[in-house]
Amino acid sequence: MSQSLAAFRTKRSTDLAQLAEDHINHDLNQQDQDLLKSAAKKAGTHASIASLVGLGLGVFAAVRLRTMRVTYFKAFRAMEKPVELRFADGRTEAIPDITNQLAPSKWGDVATYFFFSVAGLFLGGEIGLLTGTASATRTINSDPAAKERIGTALKKFRVDVLKREIKELEGKSTFEQIFSPGS
Repeated sequence: MSQSLAAFRTKRSTDLAQLAEDHINHDLNQQDQDLLKSAAKKAGTHASIASLVGLGLGVFAAVRLRTMRVTYFKAFRAMEKPVELRFADGRTEAIPDITNQLAPSKWGDVATYFFFSVAGLFLGGEIGLLTGTASATRTINSDPAAKERIGTALKKFRVDVLKREIKELEGKSTFEQIFSPGS
């Protein structure tokens, strides 16, 4: 049952990581490996920096929104409001004061800061991932011979992954794996 959630499936990820490491060591020379590491560092750096910038912009936007809400509330509280409503037939009804219900609350501020920060972090991280990927692609494309060797190694890795999946599928059926007493 621990294999039902992707977060708990460690065996497959360690197997694939080991297979990838074997292909990197066997199919690529040291210069190609250094080029791949440099490209990976660029992608990670872009994502990290953009995530921090996005987080900062999210907090900044939350502060601006909170300041604007407080300013609008103060202006609403200061303006003169009607206290009763007169109908054409002469009767009057009191209008309740809703000023207290419109006041900015601490929970609203917490929600604003949280959601704007998360949105900024997400947006910044995604933009950083895009720019980092573009930068890593330029790094790899700068050397056409290395690009060809890396592409060949990637194809060999994909072939090996597909061969492993075929072996797994040719083994026990999914129904047998789920309901076998040994699992």
